[in-house]
Amino acid sequence: MARTDESGLTARQAPPTASTPPAGPPAAAAAGPGARMPRWLPRAMVLALALIAAFQFGSWAFHQVTGLLINILIAFFLALAIEPAVSRMASRGMRRGLATFLVFLGLMIATAGFVTLLGSMLAGQIIKMIEGFPDYLDSVINWVNATFHTHLRRVDIQEGLLHSDWLRKYAQNSAAGVLDVSTQVLGGLFQLLTVTLFSFYFAADGPRLRRALCSVLPPARQAEVLRAWEIAVDKTGGYLYSRGLMALVSGVAHYVLLQALGVPYAPVLGVWVGLVSQFIPTIGTYLAGALPMLIAFTVNPWYAVWVLVFVVIYQQFENYVLQPKLTSKTVDIHPAVAFGSVIAGTALLGAVGALIAIPAVATLQAFLGAYVKRYDVTDDPRVQGHRPRPASPGLLARARRLWAQPPAAGTAAAADPGTGAAVDAGAGTAGAQGARTTTAEDGAAG
Repeated sequence: MARTDESGLTARQAPPTASTPPAGPPAAAAAGPGARMPRWLPRAMVLALALIAAFQFGSWAFHQVTGLLINILIAFFLALAIEPAVSRMASRGMRRGLATFLVFLGLMIATAGFVTLLGSMLAGQIIKMIEGFPDYLDSVINWVNATFHTHLRRVDIQEGLLHSDWLRKYAQNSAAGVLDVSTQVLGGLFQLLTVTLFSFYFAADGPRLRRALCSVLPPARQAEVLRAWEIAVDKTGGYLYSRGLMALVSGVAHYVLLQALGVPYAPVLGVWVGLVSQFIPTIGTYLAGALPMLIAFTVNPWYAVWVLVFVVIYQQFENYVLQPKLTSKTVDIHPAVAFGSVIAGTALLGAVGALIAIPAVATLQAFLGAYVKRYDVTDDPRVQGHRPRPASPGLLARARRLWAQPPAAGTAAAADPGTGAAVDAGAGTAGAQGARTTTAEDGAAG
């Protein structure tokens, strides 16, 4: 018994080595002063900071050169527009640089002549309006006095305007804004010079630029780039040339109207309407028609109404008759797509985006059209928007069918007046049924 108790006591005092795992090193020793951070952590931190700094610098640099990039984009599309004329002159033996210079010289002469004529017209019209302002003011004052039974005088109105705080503040703000206007004018001239130089280099060195671009691409990619370039030249040049032709037609039509009404400066106004209405998308028509209406109003108020009516009618004729015929072979895009592209271009790049949106979308559409597989459409009436007719006849068809059926033999008696008509009709019907039964029985007997 003692041995058994000692063995049991020994068993109870033995540590349970099999069931309890050995204890690990303490956490305090692992996180002690001798521990070191991973070697990749400093490099990762430095790389993250470098990427953030590069992104910030790239964003700042992009915002700084946004104006230059827009000017280059305008110059590129202008070079694409004059590319056909320059290439045609170069194919006849003329040097490409000289051909580009002659094309730009013609454009500059036409632009300078238009600006000069428009400036002289506006200056003369402004002088005429200033000289006739007292007469206009007297007529307005007389109309107000006669209509509302007031006693206004031109002298009182002029003194009130000259001594008003609004006029004084306006003069001060105008004097303070002269420097800003001068800065904007100089900036516009510099931007025009930048666009002209880049477009000249793009047009004159077009083959060299294409060769340099294709030299870093494999042969298959070179063919795609050259094809895209050719499509862009055709669409951009076609768009501008079709717009120029529509501007010519619009200018001649408005010139004939203004000349018939006796409005002064009819040739210049015709050129103004043609160019502004065609080369300023969406709102160009309304801007173009505002100036002729204003000048026609100075001659006769009813002339301004006639000009407005003519502008609206001609715009519909141009949208639905003239423009589809002229742009069907150059810029064949849907009017809704063109309108949406103009809105998107305006939201992205402002007036520049509105101007280049249509040729850009036409180029993209023509380039992607080569990679989209098309199939023949079946002759299904639903393609044309016609709904299939129902299988069951309608009420009208049923009425026509009943009307076309001949009347029965016993039905004629129903037309007689009196009570016996129904009896005669019934008798006739019964007789007919009896005759058919007798005939059937004879046939069976035979």
